[in-house]
Amino acid sequence: MSTHALEISDLQAWYGESHVLHGVNLTVSQGEVVTLLGRNGSGRTTTLRAMLGLTGSRQGSIRIHGTESIHLPTYKIAHLGIGYCPEERGIFAGLSCEENLLLPPTVGDTLGGGMSLAEIYEMFPNLQERKYSPGTRLSGGEQQMLAVARILRTGANMLLLDEISEGLAPVIVQALARMITTLKAKGYTIIMVEQNFHFAAPLADRFYVMEHGQIVEQFSAAELPAKQEVLNTLLGV
Repeated sequence: MSTHALEISDLQAWYGESHVLHGVNLTVSQGEVVTLLGRNGSGRTTTLRAMLGLTGSRQGSIRIHGTESIHLPTYKIAHLGIGYCPEERGIFAGLSCEENLLLPPTVGDTLGGGMSLAEIYEMFPNLQERKYSPGTRLSGGEQQMLAVARILRTGANMLLLDEISEGLAPVIVQALARMITTLKAKGYTIIMVEQNFHFAAPLADRFYVMEHGQIVEQFSAAELPAKQEVLNTLLGV
């Protein structure tokens, strides 16, 4: 029995006529935090979107908890236990914070169903304080917390997080780092796309570096010091 929560083999993806991913191969183990690094346009967000069938055509193999998903529609892929937090967050402005939380359906039961409101509010006290506030009244950091919390309500146990620290105050970034540490301890599998290397570095177990729609480097957290020169070249960190 494979311990891999995710296995991607020779993934090709297109937006219309534009060929964006050129044979991506990666694996993520159950309960692991993996970060996709790379410059803008390297294919990191497209990899997350391709996992959910949100690109144009796809070829290759994407096995989620052992199930081949490359030909499945997006709603069936979500029911394999995946939650996606896109960079634009997608908060419903006309709903209160709590109404946003109550909106999503249950999609996965691998971890025994979604988190309760009480568990969410324990993890994100800011959201409890603002539960009656409209989505438009929340700060950027509160909206980001809400976007992630909303996924946790669904029961998804594999989280795809796209640039969740971008543009946020350091105190909020620290809160999100604590959240990821807590979720990892609870057994969640997390795949992050992050431009903020200093946010991602202490959290991830492993790193994949993308360039021109391909994986060009992969290494573990333990190998990070030895890879600094390579990262400086590839990312300009």
